[in-house]
Amino acid sequence: MKPQKYLLLLTCILPFLLFAGDTAAAPTVKSNLTMGDAINKAGRQRMLSQRIVKAYVLVGRKIMLSANIQLTDAVNLFEAQLAELTDFAATGEERKTIREITRLWKKYKALATTRPTKEKAEKLAAMSDEVLAKAHKFVLLLEDRSGTSAGKLVNISGRQRMLSQRIAKFYVLRSWGLENPEYELGQDKAVKEFTDALQLLQAAPENTSEINDALKKVEQDWNTFKISKQLKGGNYIPSLVVRSLDKILAQMNYITALYANIAR
Repeated sequence: MKPQKYLLLLTCILPFLLFAGDTAAAPTVKSNLTMGDAINKAGRQRMLSQRIVKAYVLVGRKIMLSANIQLTDAVNLFEAQLAELTDFAATGEERKTIREITRLWKKYKALATTRPTKEKAEKLAAMSDEVLAKAHKFVLLLEDRSGTSAGKLVNISGRQRMLSQRIAKFYVLRSWGLENPEYELGQDKAVKEFTDALQLLQAAPENTSEINDALKKVEQDWNTFKISKQLKGGNYIPSLVVRSLDKILAQMNYITALYANIAR
């Protein structure tokens, strides 16, 4: 299947099957991760920390029929990957960080699986940043252990997935009437970081033609997202914005897998 057709298929079935394969396999198959795989999955944990809040708010607002599925799948996948990454941790610092993530995750999961309210959504958002910080630390530890430029690209590309969901998280929180100034600042910062990192990835000498073509598509959709966001006319349009960002998430998930193959 051509890369473009594969990417289109992946985008169309999101959010229902975005990471279903990982979730289904984890309970019965012992993972034998390569370093590229481990950095990819550790980076995906950062994304899931933000995606869970986004889906939680959408469930609370009763927006998008797929929100309940997104939330359940994200929680299950985070837990499954946490088990894999715990087995993969090799250094003392990696093991310590995974233990810290596990402690945070237990509290985070407990809240994320309750009936959504505005008050709990704000608490979950705050907790998501703690989980994100520790997950990011673990990615950096793996990147250091890999000692390769390809490992760094897996990290950067994987972080783009997180930023797509971080932007969505802040947007839906604000759309629920939670106008914390930190949410607007966080959203604007994430938009800038995504733009800067996209330019860095496009300039990477390790890129294959397949990666370059996929990055061009991301750039087109990213520019479309920024225009649609500006055209909201003071009204929030969470369904449109979330679908746009989920499309970018699917594309960046595909690109990150390509970088992970280089880093094997």
